[in-house]
Amino acid sequence: MPTVKLPTQLREAAGGQGAVAVDGTTVDEVLQALFDAHGELRDRLSDGDGGLRRFVNVYVDGEDIRFGDGLKTPVADGQEVQILPAVAGG
Repeated sequence: MPTVKLPTQLREAAGGQGAVAVDGTTVDEVLQALFDAHGELRDRLSDGDGGLRRFVNVYVDGEDIRFGDGLKTPVADGQEVQILPAVAGG
C-alpha cells in the first residue's frame, strides 16, 4: 500500500496522523482513497478560501507531480506520496 504524508495543516483532519496508508495505483486513486477515508481532508482542500490552490505540489518518492496529467502518475506498492502546501507567491 502507498503511504501519503500530510502537511501539518491537514493532520488534524486526519485524526492527528502525519501519514496514512491507502490503496491506489495512481496519484489520483491514492488521493481519492485518502479523501474517502478522511472526508474532512476533501473539504479542507476544496474550501472557498484558497483550498486546493494552496496544495498544488504532490511528490511521489521525490518526483514532483503537478495536478492535471500528473494525477495519472503510477504509484507502486510501498511508495510514499507527499502533499505539500504551495510556496507563497508560487
